[in-house]
Amino acid sequence: MSMNVKRAGLSVDERLAVFLEREVLAPLGRDVATFWQGFSDLLTEFAPRNAALLAKREDLQSQIDAWHDARKGQPHDADAYKAFLQDIGYLVPEPGDFTIGTQNVDAEIATMAGPQLVVPILNARFLLNAANARWGSLYDAFYGTDALDAPPAKSGGYDKARGDAVIARGREFLDQAVPLAQGSWADLTDVTKGIKIADESQYVGQTGKGRLFVNNDLHIEVVFDGNHPVGREDKIHIADINIEAALTTIADCEDSVAAVDAEDKLLAYTNWLGVIRGDLEESFEKGGKTLTRTLAGDKTYEDGQGNEHSLSGRSLMFVRNVGHLMTNPAIHLPDGSEIPEGIMDAVFTSAISTLDVEGHAKYGNSKHGSIYIVKPKMHGPEECAFTNDLFDAVEDLLGLPRHTIKVGVMDEERRTSANLGACIHAVRDRIVFINTGFLDRTGDEIHTSMRAGPMMRKGAMKGSDWLTAYEARNVGIGLKHGLSGKAQIGKGMWAAPDLMGQMMEEKIGHLRAGANTAWVPSPTAATLHALHYHQENVFEIQQGLGEIPSVDMLLRIPLADGANWSEDELRDELDNNCQGLLGYVVRWIDAGVGCSKVPDINDVGLMEDRATLRISSQHIANWLHHGVVSEAQVLDSLTRMAAKVDAQNTGDPGYTPLTGNEGGAAFCAAKDLIFKGVEQPSGYTEPLLHTWRLRKKAG
Repeated sequence: MSMNVKRAGLSVDERLAVFLEREVLAPLGRDVATFWQGFSDLLTEFAPRNAALLAKREDLQSQIDAWHDARKGQPHDADAYKAFLQDIGYLVPEPGDFTIGTQNVDAEIATMAGPQLVVPILNARFLLNAANARWGSLYDAFYGTDALDAPPAKSGGYDKARGDAVIARGREFLDQAVPLAQGSWADLTDVTKGIKIADESQYVGQTGKGRLFVNNDLHIEVVFDGNHPVGREDKIHIADINIEAALTTIADCEDSVAAVDAEDKLLAYTNWLGVIRGDLEESFEKGGKTLTRTLAGDKTYEDGQGNEHSLSGRSLMFVRNVGHLMTNPAIHLPDGSEIPEGIMDAVFTSAISTLDVEGHAKYGNSKHGSIYIVKPKMHGPEECAFTNDLFDAVEDLLGLPRHTIKVGVMDEERRTSANLGACIHAVRDRIVFINTGFLDRTGDEIHTSMRAGPMMRKGAMKGSDWLTAYEARNVGIGLKHGLSGKAQIGKGMWAAPDLMGQMMEEKIGHLRAGANTAWVPSPTAATLHALHYHQENVFEIQQGLGEIPSVDMLLRIPLADGANWSEDELRDELDNNCQGLLGYVVRWIDAGVGCSKVPDINDVGLMEDRATLRISSQHIANWLHHGVVSEAQVLDSLTRMAAKVDAQNTGDPGYTPLTGNEGGAAFCAAKDLIFKGVEQPSGYTEPLLHTWRLRKKAG
């Protein structure tokens, strides 16, 4: 059991205090006493403001609930509803014309377009894999996935037939991205005298065994190696095609981790320190051998004039802090209350990142001296303005120039979507990222209008008017205020890491909608998704996008409109929600795993994080509230789906079955998420998950 120590009136977990003082403040040359006093003063100002913003959320929700309750049984009046939202300050006036003023932004964010990874910060191995996913083998990505339209590889070693299909597909890619002056890459038989490409400006230089090309600002390395098993059999000795893939990665302290106390937060901050400092490593067993993974070095090359250059071997790293809601027992304020976790994250992750800004990193993250923080779950412009002020204060605490800390605003709450222009305006000199996310955004859509009536089935939400408006408005408003060429406009996750063929067919739609980055679930998926950015020039697409949908369309509540579902349809909907909820909760509560490949009800593995729970629990809570289903029906579904989840986890030796353990923390947490869903703040799952995880950790 760790002790707490006193620091400027704060009660701080001793391990966390020692970590910060020895590993961060000392190398930075910061005075420890001055830092802690400044941190304490910052909390004196910002903790009450944080609490007031949360109270404002609850007040607005209470007024919206009362408005719907007063009109129960009446047709929805869209005009009256919009006027009401304006009257209570939920909808604010649009800001005048403005363009964001963010400066010192790295090219990976501002002027390049490519895939983005999100990785749980508590898992060092995954974190290293993601950071190193800046470059990926196209041959490996095709050989090992269903993205290649060819028979699967036969077991028992290298399958030459599949290998030949991979090589042919690689040549097709080169013909599309780096066409030759004449003919096809497939027809080349001799490259000893060079390769004449149609546009010689695409040639960048020579690596050790490769030739480097560029297309749409993304690099392609064609590796020639006659001694390599693949290159030896190739007529021009191409051993692989390495492509620039995950330009950026978000190290996540939020929805993909189960971090509930000082022990968990210390691991998060330690791993972030390792990434920033450049010395993170992780050893693991594979094939009977101990392997150690470290951060990749840079890729060096020689240009046509004999000058040496380098390209980053790693993704540019963001860190996602938690939102404004939760507190954490790692630090207590002078009045005994827990620290707002988002404030703690802002100070700790920024302090660690200052090592990069001030030149204490092996490789360096930002070439322009910037710190990149994604801030999730903010509700409207007031909360964005609070984050802007908080980052000002953190910069002052650390002695950093103004706007060193950049912010990514996740457009995943309804009040943010409805006031997106004003939200961007509130952080206009530090914003570098906006994006959309179906799961969290739908969870808030349901919770905000919980009392308006029963919602349509979850699957039908994807065709609803509000979602169409939401996706288009995010891009359109971002472009209107000058994000193109200065910041990322992102789209959400492809959740099925095993369905790469389907991803290659569908995810190009994100580019065509104007997104210059989009989330993928693995380094392999990043390598494959990168092909889309060779196929389409997003910045050209952005110039031709049309009108921004009105806020009226965004405010159309996805009500079921008198749908008369059969018993089978109700059971199917409940089973789908309950299975997904239980499959995720049991890993979060029992194992502390916040993101993993969880089988869905059809046994398809999906990369799930906490947003899965929010949409599923809120949907069931809505149907319960309006009597569409009964408590008995929900319990029946939970019981049957617990058995299914148990069967899906039979291969896990550390798994504790849900069936027969209905009084355990995991099953109880699942029930609470549903039956207490209406009363949860904004429909969030964190308060209940943290409560049950802390109980589980305490035994």
